[in-house]
Amino acid sequence: MFSKQVFDLDCRACKRLDGFLSKVKHKHPDYHARPVAPFGDKNAQLLIVGLAPGMHGANATGRPFTGDYAGLLLYEALFDFGYSNQKDSESLGDGLKLNNCRITNAVKCLPPQNKPTGPEINQCNHFLLEEIKTLPDKAVIMVLGGIAHNAVLKAYGLKLSITKFGHNKKFQLPDGRMLVSSYHCSRYNVQTKRLTREMFADVFITIGALVG
Repeated sequence: MFSKQVFDLDCRACKRLDGFLSKVKHKHPDYHARPVAPFGDKNAQLLIVGLAPGMHGANATGRPFTGDYAGLLLYEALFDFGYSNQKDSESLGDGLKLNNCRITNAVKCLPPQNKPTGPEINQCNHFLLEEIKTLPDKAVIMVLGGIAHNAVLKAYGLKLSITKFGHNKKFQLPDGRMLVSSYHCSRYNVQTKRLTREMFADVFITIGALVG
């Protein structure tokens, strides 16, 4: 589905991440434990960018935001706003399909402690750039968290100071596409009420007005 410019399942460019994935695969032989491909509509007007695969989520299942807490709110919202055919995302074979939406990550491999280094984010940035190039004109890029926000700006070659990250904040990119930011739907953010269902829904309302 994706060219090697957009996604490379065999990428081993980051030695720390490659070594960590080898250890994870040894401990959990049934886990995907490789770079995680983008998921969704290849002609999507909405691209959602997360940080990186979670240990027992995307790293295990092979699908972004699938199998861990962070995906619960995201896939629920996608269903509620008409971007998916079902509310839950459990595995690659669960029949879930996205409509006019695709999900990807700024870093395609699981990082130790869910914290990629700056060089690892930069190393993976060319994949994000190539994926953005596949989007239609006037597409919307939704970023989950500050690292994903900055990764998109880097992909565009923009200074990070050009627009600060903020929840439900819009920024028009040089090519006419729109960047819409949201707090990450992590367990911590949800349980501490930094991000509520209502706040997350507000972001999708903003996006809906842009996508039309």
